Amino acid sequence: MLKYPELAMNPKREVITVFKGERRVWNDREDAQSFFLEMMMLTDGEEHERAECIYIQLINGLDICSDDEEDEV
Repeated sequence: MLKYPELAMNPKREVITVFKGERRVWNDREDAQSFFLEMMMLTDGEEHERAECIYIQLINGLDICSDDEEDEV
């Protein structure tokens, strides 16, 4: 097991999310992950799916995470 598991993730802490067309810059990736994980737990339907889409992108280390396929770079 790695001594530093964060080495497997994107070393850049800053991340940009686009949720329902609203662009937000996060200084810490973990804050963004916590926010979207909580949103997934508190919502259902389309909003849950949008939050889940961004959360998955965040844990996969993308720099720009969007709930809309057209916005993804």
